[in-house]
Amino acid sequence: MENEDLILSLEHNVEKVHTQSLDLSFNELLDMHSNGELDINPDYQRLFRWTLGAQSRFIESLLLEMPVPPIYVVEAEDGRYQLIDGLQRFSSYLHLRGCLEADHLSPPIKKGDFLKLQECDIVEQLNELKYDDLPTSLKIRLKRAFVRVEVVRKGSDNKFRYHMFKRLNTGGEELTQQQLRNCTIRMLDPTFIDFVISRSKNTDYKNCIKNISQQQQLGSFDQELVLRYFALKNYRDKFVHDVADFLTEYMEKVTDPENKDITFDYAEEEITFNKVFSILNKSLGEKSFGRKGNNGIQSNFSVYHFEAICTGIISRIDEIDEGNPDHIAGLKDILNEIKEDDTFKSATTGGGKNSPGPLRTRIEIVINHLKRLEL
Repeated sequence: MENEDLILSLEHNVEKVHTQSLDLSFNELLDMHSNGELDINPDYQRLFRWTLGAQSRFIESLLLEMPVPPIYVVEAEDGRYQLIDGLQRFSSYLHLRGCLEADHLSPPIKKGDFLKLQECDIVEQLNELKYDDLPTSLKIRLKRAFVRVEVVRKGSDNKFRYHMFKRLNTGGEELTQQQLRNCTIRMLDPTFIDFVISRSKNTDYKNCIKNISQQQQLGSFDQELVLRYFALKNYRDKFVHDVADFLTEYMEKVTDPENKDITFDYAEEEITFNKVFSILNKSLGEKSFGRKGNNGIQSNFSVYHFEAICTGIISRIDEIDEGNPDHIAGLKDILNEIKEDDTFKSATTGGGKNSPGPLRTRIEIVINHLKRLEL
């Protein structure tokens, strides 16, 4: 009986996904992209990381007619396709043809910039050539090079689209967890992740986390911190051990329209978020989450300080008047006391602090100190 139930469950879920396989040339895909029929979401496009050498070797493989792994797309209700796997390969072809825009790279790539082939290690004569330098026969070969395109048809269950994207893109060492979240969650509903991204652009917030590294900035860590803020504020009791899984689980539950366990009041959450970072920016500014050293608060960023202070300050957020200088001065003094607290230092430095016990400890320290804030 159990085996029958297992088989029935699998068959039921298989019915939720409708797919189609197409063989399309890269030139057809280029035309579809130029005409708006093939979309690369901006958040997803920022994940393009291939070096010029890697791009060049891919183009070389097309010229050598080597097999190309499939590209995966999702069909929208209006019939357009959204790319969900194959970004590195397709963007390399766009760059070859001068149709790529990648402002996040250094140096940035603009439309009209053509890939100059380099580090081709099979046909070295290709190096230093651009598309227009190639003989007509090779241009035609590139245009006609085809790739299998696997289409997840409209009408397929959104959760299956989501899990398909998540599994196809898990394990890419160049992608951060937050970059993957930003893209995968759109398969369910973009509302929450768009809200998270919009809050990461808040001026007060940006100044408070100003000391995160450039590498973290490129990896969308500023957006992950916003997600951490909401997850710890609203879902902290469900945190067991792995922060990445905890954040993804919270995001999935907020986004899933069928989940009734969590409600997210966007208007109220925005007001509270804005106030939290307004008062922090007015009190300690870019040193809000820095550790205390011999010469005062250092110009660094501690994620443990961020978690504890942001979560703890919620306990008195309604009482603090952000327009009252005395309230801000009092908060500044309390935050300095917290950073000098030896127990707080112990709970925010060293290894093994990324678990529920130390998290609870450092948040409670902040809450207890804030009880002495005279308002």
